[in-house]
Amino acid sequence: MNTGKENSTAFRFVNAAFGLLFAAIAVAILIVSDRSLGPILAAIVIGILGVDAIVSAIRNKQSLLSRIGPLP
Repeated sequence: MNTGKENSTAFRFVNAAFGLLFAAIAVAILIVSDRSLGPILAAIVIGILGVDAIVSAIRNKQSLLSRIGPLP
């Protein structure tokens, strides 16, 4: 479902900002965790979503995060 909002510059900046936020959260999880399997897997998943959002904003494509919304 392409509503046209995905092509706006503001949407791309917001998408990139959320991507940076998710990437920073992934790094923070790795720094403060005890290096067990659970936190590492969570950091990998969150990091992948963050990097995908950043790359999608650069390429002007829809990211995985924007495909699962709108969330309540």
